[in-house]
Amino acid sequence: MQYDAITYAVRDDVALVTMNRPEVMNALNTQMRAEIAHAVRRAGSEARVVVLTGEGRAFCSGQDLGDRANVGHIDLERTLRDEYIPMLEAITESPVPTIAAVNGAAAGAGANLALACDVVIAAESAVFLQAFARIGLIPDAGGTYMLPRQMGAAKAMGAALFAEPITARQADAWGMIWEAVPDEDFPARWWSRALHLAKGPTAAYRAARQALRQGWDNTLAAQLELEAQLQGECGLSRDFKEGVLAFLEKRPAHFEGR
Repeated sequence: MQYDAITYAVRDDVALVTMNRPEVMNALNTQMRAEIAHAVRRAGSEARVVVLTGEGRAFCSGQDLGDRANVGHIDLERTLRDEYIPMLEAITESPVPTIAAVNGAAAGAGANLALACDVVIAAESAVFLQAFARIGLIPDAGGTYMLPRQMGAAKAMGAALFAEPITARQADAWGMIWEAVPDEDFPARWWSRALHLAKGPTAAYRAARQALRQGWDNTLAAQLELEAQLQGECGLSRDFKEGVLAFLEKRPAHFEGR
């Protein structure tokens, strides 16, 4: 696929997917959603971590609503089913960890696109906005699933109903994201985090992500069984053997991702 709405590059086992419509604050249109889905799936076989970010002053302003002449002709149910779900599944089902490097405003579906990633690192100047109520909608793009799990039911309900901006610092304090970083340190921080994951035990990361996600729906007994299964698989990996040897030899581990 030729990318026009995003850019894609791989360096040091890090795949960088950059939403590239800065003139509309990286609003999501049909083309961008398809390109993000394709790029993230591609990165699963070409890199050991994926970073999603935005070009310009915004991360993503959400759904591209176009001009007022098209408002009455938007089929949101079809758009969500046919375009958003494949994009979000590409991220949540990625075989490698995903990082959202939120460089600026993340609004509506753009906020929830970021929250779909495994780790969210935001510049302090960034804001998150569940803007849906402002135009008579509900949070979508996974927002009603992720928000209460990441920030608690009370904060999630307030975010949905009041549609007020949440600063990066608030999001950090509420457990909504991993960390908020001073703007001047932001590029170096997300890159160092990406490199850390790219050099880590990829198979163990995949198993940890699976276990943590399934834990929401499992009983304790089922979760303990899942942990045993996944830990058994990790224990047979080359990375486990290398990790133990490195520990015993008091040296850094050199993981292969298998």
